Amino acid sequence: MNIQVSNEPLSAVDVDALVVVVRERAEGESGVKGAAAAAADQATAGWISELLASGEFTGKALDIAILPRPAGLKAKKLVAIGGGKEADPRRIAGAAVRALKAKKVASVALALDEAGEGQAAAAVEGAILGGWEPDAHKTAGKCTDRITSFTLLCADGDAVQAGIRRGRIVAESQNFTRDLVNEPGNRLTPTGLADHARQVASEFGLECDVLNGDRMKQLGMGALLGVAMGSAEPPALIVLKYKPEGHALEGNLGLVGKGVTFDTGGISIKPSEGMEKMKYDMAGGAAVLGAMRALAQLKPRVAVTALIPAVENMPGDRAQRPGDIVYTLNGKTVEVLNTDAEGRLILCDALEYAKRLGCTHLVDAATLTGAIVVALGYVNVGMFTNHDGFRDALLGASKAAGEKMWPMPLDEDYKDLLKSAFADLANIGGRWGGAISAAWFLKEFADPLPWIHLDIAGTAWIEDGKPFLSKGPSGVGVRSFVELAMRWGG
Repeated sequence: MNIQVSNEPLSAVDVDALVVVVRERAEGESGVKGAAAAAADQATAGWISELLASGEFTGKALDIAILPRPAGLKAKKLVAIGGGKEADPRRIAGAAVRALKAKKVASVALALDEAGEGQAAAAVEGAILGGWEPDAHKTAGKCTDRITSFTLLCADGDAVQAGIRRGRIVAESQNFTRDLVNEPGNRLTPTGLADHARQVASEFGLECDVLNGDRMKQLGMGALLGVAMGSAEPPALIVLKYKPEGHALEGNLGLVGKGVTFDTGGISIKPSEGMEKMKYDMAGGAAVLGAMRALAQLKPRVAVTALIPAVENMPGDRAQRPGDIVYTLNGKTVEVLNTDAEGRLILCDALEYAKRLGCTHLVDAATLTGAIVVALGYVNVGMFTNHDGFRDALLGASKAAGEKMWPMPLDEDYKDLLKSAFADLANIGGRWGGAISAAWFLKEFADPLPWIHLDIAGTAWIEDGKPFLSKGPSGVGVRSFVELAMRWGG
């Protein structure tokens, strides 16, 4: 997608579709809210005013009305899109792209009432993310409609250009993550995920190390290796390192992502219904890899180390059994009560290894529990932490990045859920508070470092497409990780 900036008056913009944002009016308000929308209304002899008066269009978020061949404008179509009470340029741009590409539109211009780095970056992100489709493996019926040109109508300047560059890098990296998550288990194995990491490292100048099963065995990663035992596919622990040039800020941010390339549940096998989506069980690892792809280009001033424990969880003749006891890298023992609670087993060894590599702060992302979906639905990422200041930093970053996260409790009282008569910990804590007991398990291995666990089980996959994003993998986490690193020390 070619992205450019223009400060031409609306009447002179020659594109297939000109998009203006109409803000929703509060009770008692009149007129057209939004400078660009007001100008377009004047140029078309009150078309938007008539829409609002009729009640056919109210400016509610992402409502769309289209006027073909608008008099007074060079654009072939004028598109009014609802901005709601607080216009979100990311969702607005994504919704516009998705709606218009279905109408064979190739060139789009979006008028921004406020121009700056953040607004420009968000709009570009939305446009690129909105253009993605999950049909890579279709040979017929593939979506061939594409927006080839996207213009931001605003005053040009260094901040806007910086925003465009950043928005493109972040969105392309998020789409890279979505491509990985979309790959089925027969096409993306732990070895294949490691190959993608090597390619990213080579292309963007990151350090890369991939630990194989022998190296993990020598180190003592019994929990991670236990999960991998049932599969013919060998495990991999992927390590990527970004080191800033020049004066670096204090700290080493560790990003740890669950990389189960397919999850049957193992001996504690899952029901067949919905199991096909278990290719998405590596969405945390893919988000971490996508974030590193972006950070290598944006160059924050803090060191960032990414770890992706990659396995396949299968019920083979060598698979671990309920009741097995594994020895973790930090020496603690775990009784495996349920082999489908495998994500925490691979993450615990990766968290300990991250500490040994010198990470000072840890964030892990994992499609960890169905319980978080019961608690928060498909809207918010569940956030658990042992450090309030670090939590606030990531919450601020996620809000700026447009990703919703909600802090969950992690009281000491929940620790008893993981008691085992035979080992230091059990790998599950019973039916109630399942997302919390899973987080508590990880806390045992992250302490004493400042640490955040993100349970993305409800947000990493979009079952029903949204106006601004297609059905399928969302790429959640990429933008927040990038924002956290770029704000470091601020």
